[in-house]
Parts: sequence; C-alpha cells; structure tokens
Amino acid sequence: MKKQNLRSMAAQAVEQVIEQGQSLSNVLPPLQQKVSDKDKALLQELCFGVLRTLSQLEWLINKLMSRPMTGKQRTVHYLIMVGFYQLLHTRIPPHAALAETVEGAVAIKRPQLKGLINGVLRQFQRQQDELLAEFAQSETRFLHPDWLLNRLKKAYPQQWQNIADANNQRPPMWLRVNRNHHTRDAWLALLEETGMSGFTHAAYPDAVRLASPAPVHALPGFDEGWVTVQDASAQGCMTWLEPANGEQILDLCAAPGGKTTHILEVAPQASVMAVDVDEQRLSRVYDNLKRLGMKAQVKQGDGRKPAEWCGETQFDRILLDAPCSATGVIRRHPDIKWLRRDRDIKELAQLQSDILDAIWPHLKPGGTLVYATCSVLPEENSQQIVAFLKRTPGATLRDTGTPECPGQQNLPGAEEGDGFFYAKLIKE
Repeated sequence: MKKQNLRSMAAQAVEQVIEQGQSLSNVLPPLQQKVSDKDKALLQELCFGVLRTLSQLEWLINKLMSRPMTGKQRTVHYLIMVGFYQLLHTRIPPHAALAETVEGAVAIKRPQLKGLINGVLRQFQRQQDELLAEFAQSETRFLHPDWLLNRLKKAYPQQWQNIADANNQRPPMWLRVNRNHHTRDAWLALLEETGMSGFTHAAYPDAVRLASPAPVHALPGFDEGWVTVQDASAQGCMTWLEPANGEQILDLCAAPGGKTTHILEVAPQASVMAVDVDEQRLSRVYDNLKRLGMKAQVKQGDGRKPAEWCGETQFDRILLDAPCSATGVIRRHPDIKWLRRDRDIKELAQLQSDILDAIWPHLKPGGTLVYATCSVLPEENSQQIVAFLKRTPGATLRDTGTPECPGQQNLPGAEEGDGFFYAKLIKE
C-alpha cells in the first residue's frame, strides 16, 4: 500500500465538510480505505479533532496570518489547522507533527508553500502560551457557532455551558448486551476476562459503558451477536416503547437499525417493520439484522406518506425516531456544528410535525407511539409535543413529563448517554 500523507488527507476531508457541506461520515470512509489499519485511527483522530476544535484553529490562523488562503490555496489553510491540532491536542512529537504537515504541501501539489506552513507553525510554537491565554478569554472559546450557542443559552440558561463542554469531549463507547444470549452482568464478567472493564447504566438495563473504547472485534461474542455498539440514550427508547411478543411494531426512520434490533431482542416474537427514506442507509439495517440473526420487514419509504408502504395497516406500537438537528450527538459527529444552520431548525420541526400527523392514524386504539429525537432543542422536542397534543384529539401523554412540559430530555454527559428526547403517547 502506497504511503499516504495523512495530514494532507485530513485537510482535504475537512475542506470538503466546511467548504462543500459534505458529511464527514460520507467523506472519511473512502479515504480510510487508502491507508493501513494503523493509520485509519490517526486519520480519523485528525479529522474529528480538527472539526471539534475548528473555531480555536480558525482563531489562531487569523492571529498568525495577515490574510486568509483563498481559492486553490484553500487546502493549505486546512493543512495548517491540522498542524495546530497536532501540536495542541495530540501526543505526536512536535518535530514529527511539523515535518509531516509541511510534507503535506507536496501531496496536495503546493510544494512552494512548504516554507509558509513551516513558518506559521513555528511562530505558533513560539507564541503558544500568550495566544492560548488570549483565546481563553475570547467568545470563541466554547467552540460552537454563535446561532447554536444562542439557542442553548435560551433553552438552558443554567446548563448551556455544561452542554457545550460535553459536546467538545470525545464520546464514551456504549454497548448493548443482547439479553437473549447473556445477562448484562454475565457478559461484563466475560469482558473482564479479556482484561477490559465496563460500567452499567442506572436506568437502562442492557447498557454497558467501556472504561476505554475498543475495536468491536475485541469484544466477547461481537461477531456472534452477543453485543451491539449503541449509545445508552438510544437504548432508552425501549424503556418507553415496552415492545411485547406477538405485537405488530413499526420502527420509523429506522436506519441504521440499532433500535430495530433492540426491539427484537426485547420481544423476539414481535412482527417488526423497519422503514427509512434513505435507501443507502437501509443496507446498514440489513447488516445489523444479519449479524444478530434476526428478521424484520425492511422497507424504503417516506414517513409523511405511510399509505405508500403500509397501506391501511395499524400497529400496536410505533417508534418514531424523527429526523432532527442531531444537536444531542455533536460529540460523536462534530461536523454537525458546522453543517447545520439556524434556519434548519424550523424546517426540521415542520417535517417532524408532518410525519407525526401522517403516522398517528396507523396506531391502533390503545397503542403506544414513542416520539424520540437526538436533539436538545425544545422546538424539535417539548414544543413539538405540546403542539401535537393540542391538535390531536385522543392523544394522551403517558409517563414522560406533563402536557405543559412534555417528554424526558437527556443531556449529553461524560458518563451518560447522548442528548436525547422521548415522549410516550397513547391513543385513546
């Protein structure tokens, strides 16, 4: 395998996210295929890290360069960011970080700019302490775009800083133990035999947090379906859905299939339909079902037009994991901070509302609908449910908040799950 310059690859990936609005989860995998297994992790660390700390790196460039790099030189702007990130946030020896980053200019066919890159990075090293002290007093220090910070301040006047801090951390690795194979404690004992350790979750009975992240194939029984990678808050959906054997259950907006398979672990004899609008992402649902040896009816379809994919069918239970801003999972997807726009929130809230109204007639009388998002914004969560209850006769909120302040909102935390919202609705 030809040796690639990882720094230039990271710079190009970040450029595609910021300048072209592409998702890192689309940009990164093809690049990782070009490098050795050992280098895959470093490439990921550089891309995720630069996007996590982007505002700091941008601030430093503005301090150290008299004018921005534009046009065809723009990749060099991101290459310098990759250099700053290594010097600030990794254990890579500074001389190696510098040498590899400067060499990145050759890989992107800008060898004439090696001197410039070297000069800016060395100047940063000389002035690092003063620059970081100044940055710590700046408005930019929270590493979030202004529009999002303003929304967090308004929604959580006491907690917004904790939320921003949590978003800027590396995420914990949560697993879901398949109760059909082992109890959680029995699987934890197997984990400890391998020399790893994990912690349980107080509220979610299948959840285990690894003391430190590990490759999935190192986990006991991963390939046999004993355990699945899934955040604790995503697992919380089952607490409210309470699926039972013999029921017809719809998992709407189901890709990549983590909740579909969790339903079938809790209720192996349930009849489950998994629907998502994105055909490509449905392949992940099939992969998850196959690894766990499960069967579900998987369909591509638009949640606003259920008659097209389920006719007149009515379900005992519906899990609607609605399309949302994903502001609760920023620590897992730092590109969200830079891909989302303020105007998106209103559009997403309208889409959620349309799906809720369209799918409600497909819930049997006495049935349960759990509305869930991985957002922390009230417009997509509590306000969405207040409006739905007002316009929907026969819809009752159960076990999750009050009609005036509906739902349960989880916020991201170092030893907790991601930001997540749930509301449990019963049809009279």
